[in-house]
Amino acid sequence: MDKMIIKAPHILLPKKGIDMNAYAVIACDQFTSQPEYWDELKRETENKVSTFHMIYPEAYLENTNQEEYIENINKNINSYLLDKSLVDIGECFILVERTTPYGNRRLGLVISIDLEEYSYKHGVPCSIKASEATIEERIPPRLKIRKDAQIELPHTLLLFDDKEKTIVEPLYRNKDKLPCLYDFELNQNGGHIKGYLIKDTNEVIKKFNELYKKNNNGLMFVVGDGNHSLATAKAHWENLKKNLSEEERNSHPARYALVEANNIYDEGIKFEPIHRILFNCSNDFVEGLEKVMEGEENNCFLYSQKIGKKPLKSPKNAAKTYQIVQNYIDEYIGKHHETKVDFIHDEQSLIDVANKNPDSVAIIMPALGKGDIFEFVAKDMVLPRKSFSMGHANEKRYYLEAKRIK
Repeated sequence: MDKMIIKAPHILLPKKGIDMNAYAVIACDQFTSQPEYWDELKRETENKVSTFHMIYPEAYLENTNQEEYIENINKNINSYLLDKSLVDIGECFILVERTTPYGNRRLGLVISIDLEEYSYKHGVPCSIKASEATIEERIPPRLKIRKDAQIELPHTLLLFDDKEKTIVEPLYRNKDKLPCLYDFELNQNGGHIKGYLIKDTNEVIKKFNELYKKNNNGLMFVVGDGNHSLATAKAHWENLKKNLSEEERNSHPARYALVEANNIYDEGIKFEPIHRILFNCSNDFVEGLEKVMEGEENNCFLYSQKIGKKPLKSPKNAAKTYQIVQNYIDEYIGKHHETKVDFIHDEQSLIDVANKNPDSVAIIMPALGKGDIFEFVAKDMVLPRKSFSMGHANEKRYYLEAKRIK
């Protein structure tokens, strides 16, 4: 019998007439060091129905009264449900076409997944796994927001391994036959988004189950983005189900999390490397890293004013390279408390910073291959934090679809 990993959710969307450009906003964990981004968004969405009023931007966590802010979030959610600003469009999936400001087109499918089939912990058999290490300390503040909320607004992106493009792509080729639910420009230079209604959810689920069996690695999905958001949904469900009967557990809406699923082989899915730079480190850092590295590939490089750009022998699988490098950095910093690490996306920016800091060593990391992640996670391993980025900050998922969790 097929596992019920995927479920067709009842999706909530804003009613007709609502300003969609103001309604959808970027994931709360973006632009955390740029509160001016969120201040501008606050001005744009003032007195408008918007997901901005239903989330807690992490840029505001330190300088606002958290209890009061969360209370206002729940008031806004309840108000939107009461006045029918949010409408249940029925049991369905939504095919999403997102065009970014950089010309990338990303296709996705909004579905819900069974949280009983997800874990970020090592050694737990499940078909949905985290791709990167989860920092459990980041869960409790998010849990405070979720525990009393009537709905969830997801920014989680799940990846699935469909090299033959058997699920999302055929749906998109027939998009002209599908009802268009929304089509608008995203605010703050987020690009454009379109959504199409998928009513034949059983056929889609059947294809996912076929793919699961074909891949034969125990994985339906790995988390590509929003891992801590999904981990919070899991923690919330674990707390809730303690007081539920078996029958209640099977049907409770919080058991299922709304996500967007993306084929890892979609041309719009770009994996950008995240480089490392160490400050206040001595020559023994370089010597030690060269000793622990293994492999015959030249896909990783050291850079400093002293040594210039120097190749590091590294594994063919870039995921393994990230694991070795980050483990060594963590171990080194544990012994040398004066040494600090930073994570930088762009290689030229990395080199510029290294050139301004003579006592620094930069590590130019490789981009992950599309086959690397599933191969790595299928072995019950997770990538270190900051191993890859799925595009720039303004390419991240915008809050749009919602689902009841109460």
